Amino acid sequence: MIPDFWGSRQKKPKSRQRKSKTQVVSLSRWSKSQRQLMDWTVTVGSVLLCLLMLLTRLPGMELLGVEPNWLLIWVVAWSVKRTAFGGALAGIVLGLLQDAMTSPDPTHAISLGVVGMMTGLIQKQRFIQEDFISIALIVFGMAVFAESIFALQLVLMGDRKAVDIWAYYQKVALASAILSSLWAPVVYYPLNRWWHQIKLADQA
Repeated sequence: MIPDFWGSRQKKPKSRQRKSKTQVVSLSRWSKSQRQLMDWTVTVGSVLLCLLMLLTRLPGMELLGVEPNWLLIWVVAWSVKRTAFGGALAGIVLGLLQDAMTSPDPTHAISLGVVGMMTGLIQKQRFIQEDFISIALIVFGMAVFAESIFALQLVLMGDRKAVDIWAYYQKVALASAILSSLWAPVVYYPLNRWWHQIKLADQA
């Protein structure tokens, strides 16, 4: 019984490796333009799905009336393997899309742009390792930072009391950070796997 048990344990990584290699081979058979088109389709589609999730209130996804920051999770997933400029650009674009769905004043482009830039810098300096725990911690910290930037914009607008704004956004930032970090692997894992497969296919 014991040899069979360990044998079954050892077969799983090999089957996963074979499956991964098969996917890379199938993608490498496509032309470069086809891979780029499919890559853009998956990337843009994931952004649209995150935008749709902002409008959807599903049971069990709220904490103190706050939902996960899906766009922030996407920006972190995108920026963790890219440059600070690429992360900032993605954050600004997604922030403007969120502004178009909510309100442009104050803007989400600043907070998401800074999040993308900082995530790119963290990856560039190799301060993190790529795993679910690291990604969850990054999302947690960036969610708090993004909400703080948004609250600062409200304070600078001057139409509300700063004390009330900071008291409210302390709760919002913590709730958003907890939920976003818990749901981060749901967005990060499939996207990271897809982008990795595309990269391997381009190098093949």
